[in-house]
Amino acid sequence: MTAFHTPLSRRLGLRYPIVAAPMFIISNKEMLLACAEAGIMGAMPSLNARTPEALRADLEWLRAKTDKPFAINMTIGLTPPKRLIADVALLEEFEVPVWITSYGNPTEYVQRAHAKGATVFHDVINLRHAQKAAAAGVDAIIGVGAGAGGHAGRITPFALIPYLREHLSVPVIAAGAISTGRQIAASFALGAELAYMGTRFITSTECGAQAEYKQMVVDATPEDIVYTDQVSGVHANFLKASLPDGGEPTQDAKRWKDIWSAGHGVAEITEVLSIERIVDDIVREYHDAVAALPR
Repeated sequence: MTAFHTPLSRRLGLRYPIVAAPMFIISNKEMLLACAEAGIMGAMPSLNARTPEALRADLEWLRAKTDKPFAINMTIGLTPPKRLIADVALLEEFEVPVWITSYGNPTEYVQRAHAKGATVFHDVINLRHAQKAAAAGVDAIIGVGAGAGGHAGRITPFALIPYLREHLSVPVIAAGAISTGRQIAASFALGAELAYMGTRFITSTECGAQAEYKQMVVDATPEDIVYTDQVSGVHANFLKASLPDGGEPTQDAKRWKDIWSAGHGVAEITEVLSIERIVDDIVREYHDAVAALPR
């Protein structure tokens, strides 16, 4: 497949300007490696490794198998302080190339990442938080629009991405309902420099999601996605069929294993494939979409 680039993807050393977004519980080291080999960047929440020792083992495994870029996501305000200190030290020790911060002030982590030559992305759902993160020195802003899997915003990506781009001096990464090469082309037309795709990679063979979860994504339509704050206290998108009692809140953390998130991008997903095959398909779709645009 013919490579294509943006300034940010070139800076990161990616063959294609695509990120497999970090997904709670189900992103894993196997996905990060497969993404690296396919020419894109994989990302994983640090908390998907149950302990700092497990995160160390994951990072050792990755470093032994690839020298290509990958990212670790730290949910600042949702991570116990002791665990956050341990995770940051591991990202420094293993010189993780990209740090993704969310749910908190990234200032300290930007300084520490930059001291190690790492790049920092921060995810937001509005301009106010984007401007704060940019002032803190992050290298790029992830604009999470309506329709994204997990904790999504309310602004359509068609408005959010150019709006952020107009008001920020750092690159913008598009997130929300991106599952195909056509949607990647649209994201770049709006001013994004990377496409941030989560739902599309739930149905990868490498993903840690249960087989039933993957099949539910394959079978789902956008009408099957529920936007609710009744699961975690923060509005997020979930597969309706996985919600107990219509999405009533639960105190049992283990329920998270059975409440499954996905975004409106389910509309374009029809089968479970390897990450290599998914990337091949979306890159081909991207080139076809660009070639078909009116001149």
